[in-house]
Amino acid sequence: MTHRATRRKARATTALATLVIAGLALAGCSSGEGASDQSLTPEDLDAALEAGGEITYWGWSPSAPAQVEAFEAAYPNVTVKYVDTGGGGAHNLKLQNAVTAGRGAPDVSQLEYHILPQFVLGESVQDLTSLGFDELEDDFTESTWDSVALYDGIWGLPQDAGPMALFYNKDVYDQYGLTVPTTWDEFHEQAAKLQAADPSKYLAGDFGEPSFTTSMIRQAGGHPFTVDETDVTIALDDEGAQRWTSVWNPLLEENLLDTKTATWSDEWYVALGDGSIASIVSGAWMAGVLTNSVAEGSGSWRVAPMPTYGDDPTTSEMGGSSHVVMNQSENKALAAAFVRWLSHDPESVAIFMESGGFPSTVADLESDAFLGATPEYFGGQQINEVLLDSSKNVAEGWQFLPWQSYASSIFSDTVGPAYVNHTDINAGLEAWQAANVKYGNEQGYTVNAD
Repeated sequence: MTHRATRRKARATTALATLVIAGLALAGCSSGEGASDQSLTPEDLDAALEAGGEITYWGWSPSAPAQVEAFEAAYPNVTVKYVDTGGGGAHNLKLQNAVTAGRGAPDVSQLEYHILPQFVLGESVQDLTSLGFDELEDDFTESTWDSVALYDGIWGLPQDAGPMALFYNKDVYDQYGLTVPTTWDEFHEQAAKLQAADPSKYLAGDFGEPSFTTSMIRQAGGHPFTVDETDVTIALDDEGAQRWTSVWNPLLEENLLDTKTATWSDEWYVALGDGSIASIVSGAWMAGVLTNSVAEGSGSWRVAPMPTYGDDPTTSEMGGSSHVVMNQSENKALAAAFVRWLSHDPESVAIFMESGGFPSTVADLESDAFLGATPEYFGGQQINEVLLDSSKNVAEGWQFLPWQSYASSIFSDTVGPAYVNHTDINAGLEAWQAANVKYGNEQGYTVNAD
């Protein structure tokens, strides 16, 4: 997962995307593209590679150009036109515009896991089940496979994973005598200790990010979104959500978190570099973000397991993306063959990992080379062992809303005030739920609040 823009830029893009995502009503989402082609077989993929042709691929991964070059070298009859869309809201907006217009979509697209359901329900992506992709299930981690195996179909292949961990600045921890927290109760204790010692420093920050909030609810055992095709239940006040807010509310109310520094802003990177923010609870891809964007922190940062609720080892996942075949593709067999190579071929995965990506393939995650890596940035720590352990304990059964982009765009207006005013998050979650129930019903879904 790559974050190139500041939060302010991201908000501007999301505002534009909201106008388009608002058109994701059940009747208009597919724009007449129709259902997936189930006449294709695994043999068609190999035949397509031999016959060759040209396909277009949209994405944002730093490794994509090198992967395309390697693929074309292996299959000289195939040409892949790669378009770097920038990722995030800009990518989703561009892709949804093409879907809505009924033309202009690529053959293959990178899609974040939380966005995939809305394109699946809109019949915009190809079901890959008939192509033998179901036989690849055991090659991927359970949580990432569950992100693409939806609604009785297989709608893509995982690219990366975002098992969560605690990234912390060891120098700051040592300077103030902090103990690496293993539970959320200990996290609160250490946050209070640091603030008491130096009010200019925070153990962590939280600017009010919807993806972080839902990931935290997931770890706590929450299932706020239940989707059965067009029937949706929203329960942002379930036991798991309340378990999380019981931990997070005191941190906000006691001003123990930095809620003013926008995530991904220049100020945020500076705070990570000078120790003003001493920890980050985030996905595995954060290792690459720190390494590439916070050079002054080299040698100071370490990785520890995500704090838990007592003895419960459950973790969560944040971020990650897949590769899909768009239904507009006129050469679905060749596009599917490229997706299979892109996400599954050892050469492709190796290129992705060399760029700092965290793989979703079990063999690579458990390889000696991966687990034994000792990056200098993290003081020679074997950080991948920590991240792999997290990936094995990610809470199962998670679902996203079919309109997750829109839901994220209204988070700051509903839950955001709790971060600004240091008040009860539950009230914000209640408002977020009500707004999503209203929106979903307006778009043709049957939405209930549990």
